[in-house]
Amino acid sequence: MAAKSLRVAIQMDPIDRININADSTFRISEEAQARGHELFYYTPDNLMFREGRVLAEGWPLTVRREEGNHFTLGERQVVDLSTFDVVWLRQDPPFDMGYITTTHLLDLLADTTLVVNDPFWVRNYPEKLLVLSFPELTPPTMIARSLAALRDFKTEHGDIILKPLYGNGGAGVFRLDANDRNLSSLHELFTGMSREPLIAQKYLPAVTKGDKRVILVDGEPVGAINRVPAEGETRSNMHVGGRPEKVELTARDREICSAIGPLLREKGQIFVGIDVIGDYLTEINVTSPTGIQELERFDGINVAAKIWEAIEARR
Repeated sequence: MAAKSLRVAIQMDPIDRININADSTFRISEEAQARGHELFYYTPDNLMFREGRVLAEGWPLTVRREEGNHFTLGERQVVDLSTFDVVWLRQDPPFDMGYITTTHLLDLLADTTLVVNDPFWVRNYPEKLLVLSFPELTPPTMIARSLAALRDFKTEHGDIILKPLYGNGGAGVFRLDANDRNLSSLHELFTGMSREPLIAQKYLPAVTKGDKRVILVDGEPVGAINRVPAEGETRSNMHVGGRPEKVELTARDREICSAIGPLLREKGQIFVGIDVIGDYLTEINVTSPTGIQELERFDGINVAAKIWEAIEARR
């Protein structure tokens, strides 16, 4: 049990829609409750600023591992988040201006409340941009909106992955091999939907053996799962049918974690999931990483407890 009971607010997507056997926020909440912490839940659209205070409208929360009956809500109320010990920033991307605005509001709690992960650095380190600080660890990468620039990158590397810069869960990820003729059409589609640039990376054939999700807690690796693409599928994300498998951390995985871990710890990124294909780091997920439950089942590690131990040490 924790030495001190903490008041914990969780900013997340609607709790009635989650899969309790896969959702990391549910597992974090379950462990918090087991440690004697008090839970309060609200959705991002109910976060607000009023006359100097950061408020949220939501409910006291109790969770249980019963499918179809996994939570109970108390009376709806408006709370001052500065009175809480911990606020969890756990809604899924898209990392749009709505998401960014919540990080600005949660920034205002810095003097009173521990926000996990630190919203200033979540805002400044979105998943596909933080890796740019580590070019020696990543495959050849380009971020651009220019069709000519992307075409030149594809000409050089032949087989590439093209995806939205701020997407998640494998949505909008395309493989364009050397014979593909769809770059212009995809560029037209993406740029017609948003003003954001695209990210292109050299295709890594090792992805057919899996895309490894390594979980770091306070900058230290605690384990990994391998996500294997479904037959005929490029993407390995579990949202789109990727199959989780037990896997060990390799020397290269540990080398990558040693390179990025100190920065993550320094910037208050307590719970992070990185993606590794073969020997290459492809993403550093700080907004709403997942994978806890699969890792706990495969390795018997209580990852959620390690996360709470890191938080409790800060409080």
